[in-house]
Amino acid sequence: MTKKWACLAVACLATLLLSLDMTVLHLALPRLVGDLGASSTELLWIGDIYGFALAGLLITMGNLGDRIGRKRLLLIGAVAFSAASAVTAYAPSPELLIVARALLGVAGATIMPSTLSIIRNVFTDAAERTTAIGIWSGMSAAGFAVGPVVGGLLLDHFWWGSVFLINLPIMAVVLVWGFLVLPESRNPDAGRIDLPSVVLSFAGVVAVIYAVKEVAHRGPDADVLAAAALGVLCLVVFVWRQTRLAEPLIDVRLFRRRAFTASISTNLLAIFTMMAMSLIFAWYFQLVLGWSPLQAGLAGLPGGLSGAIGGILAGKLIGVIGRNGVVALGLAMNALSFLYYSTLGMEVNYLAIAAVMMLGGMGIGLAFTVNNDNVLATAPAQRAGAAAAVSETSFELGGALGIAILGTVLNSTYTSGVRVPAGVPAEPARESIAGAMALAETLPAEQAGQLVQAARTAFVEAVHVTSLATAGMLALVALLALVGLRGVPKVIPEEVLARAHS
Repeated sequence: MTKKWACLAVACLATLLLSLDMTVLHLALPRLVGDLGASSTELLWIGDIYGFALAGLLITMGNLGDRIGRKRLLLIGAVAFSAASAVTAYAPSPELLIVARALLGVAGATIMPSTLSIIRNVFTDAAERTTAIGIWSGMSAAGFAVGPVVGGLLLDHFWWGSVFLINLPIMAVVLVWGFLVLPESRNPDAGRIDLPSVVLSFAGVVAVIYAVKEVAHRGPDADVLAAAALGVLCLVVFVWRQTRLAEPLIDVRLFRRRAFTASISTNLLAIFTMMAMSLIFAWYFQLVLGWSPLQAGLAGLPGGLSGAIGGILAGKLIGVIGRNGVVALGLAMNALSFLYYSTLGMEVNYLAIAAVMMLGGMGIGLAFTVNNDNVLATAPAQRAGAAAAVSETSFELGGALGIAILGTVLNSTYTSGVRVPAGVPAEPARESIAGAMALAETLPAEQAGQLVQAARTAFVEAVHVTSLATAGMLALVALLALVGLRGVPKVIPEEVLARAHS
C-alpha cells in the first residue's frame, strides 16, 4: 500500500466513526424514555444536537486546519472526541446528555473537514481523486448503516451509554496511525482567522437550525421568529463580511460556480433524506415490528453497504452519463425507495425492504461521490480545508435538519393520529410511540394491547406521510441536479482549475 492510500485509510476510518455517531444513538432513543425520562422534544435534541454543533463549527475548523495544519487539527480532534465520548456515555439526565452530545459535535468538527482536505492535497491526479473520494463517501455511507448495528449489538448486552465508549479504541487507532502516515499540509499564505466571522457563522447556522426545528414542533411563535430573524441576519452579515476580507472564512466567489453551488445544495438535501430513513427504520423495526435493537440494526445494514458500492461505481458512471446524470440518477433511485416505504404496514417482507434499501443506498452513494468531487475540484488546493468545510457543513446541516424536520413531521403526524383507548392517560401515549410503549407496560393486559395496536397503527400512518413527502422532495432535487450540473466536464483537469482561480 502506497503512503497516499494509507492516508486515505486514516481519513476513511475517522469519517466512518463520525458518521456512525450520527445514527448509533437512534436505536437507543426508545430506551432513553425509560432510563432518563426523556420527552419527545428532548429525544429530538439528543438526536440532532451533535449535528448542530458540527454544522456550526465546520467552517471555522476547516479554516483553522488550513492555517495550523490539517494533520495537527485532526489529531487534536481525535483526542477531544475520545474525551467527549467518555463524558457522553455517563450523562445522568437528558439535559446533560444534550450538552455532552454538543461537546462531541464540537470535537467532531475538528476532524471532518480535515479528512476531506487531506484527500484533496494527497491525491493530485483527477482520476485518482475521484476514486479516493468515492471510497471516502462510501465509508461515510457505511457509517450510517453500521451505527445501528453497533448500537444494537451493544444495547442487547449493555446500557445505552456503551454506544459511545466504542469510540475510544477506534479514535486511538486514528490517532496513532494518523501520526505515523499523514503528511502535514496547510495554506502557507493564510492570515489570521477573523473572529467576528467565526461568531457570525456559528450563531447564524445554529439559530436557523433551531428556528426550523422549533417551528415544525410548536409553530411560529415569537421566540422561534426571533431566532429565525437573528440567524438570517447573522448569515447575511457573515456573507457581506467575507466579500471584504483578504482572507475570508469562505471564498463566496466559489458559489458563483454553478457546479459548486448545485453540488452543495443537492448534498444537503440528499443527507436530509438519508437521516430520515435511518430514524424511521430505527423506530419502525423495534416499536412496530417488535424486533430487538440488534435485529433492527442488522436489518438496516444493506442500505449503508450499498451506499459504499455506489460510491465506488460513481467514477465509472461519470464517463457514461456525465456528472449531472450520475447525481440525478442517484437521487431518483432514492426517491423510488421512499415511494416503497410509503406502503409499509404492520407486517413486512424483509427481503423486499432490503432490496429497496440497497437501491436507495446505492443512489445516495452515487450522488455523494460526484458532489464531493465537484466541490473539491472547484476549489484551489490551498483552500481545500475551507472548501471541505463548506461541503461538510452542508452534510451535517442536512443531517440535523433531516432529524429536526422529518423527525418532527413523523412525531406530529403520529401525535395527531393516535387513538388513545378510553381510560388510558392521553399525554404520555401521544408524546411518542416510545412513550406509548413504555406506558403500555404499566397497564392491564387488555388496555395495554389496545394502546400498543393504536400506537403502531398511528406510527405506520406517520411513516407513510413522511415517506411520500421525502420522495417528492428527492424527485424535485434530482431534476435540479440534472439542470444545475449540466455542462460540468466529466474530468476536471488541475490546470483548468488553476486558471479558473488565478
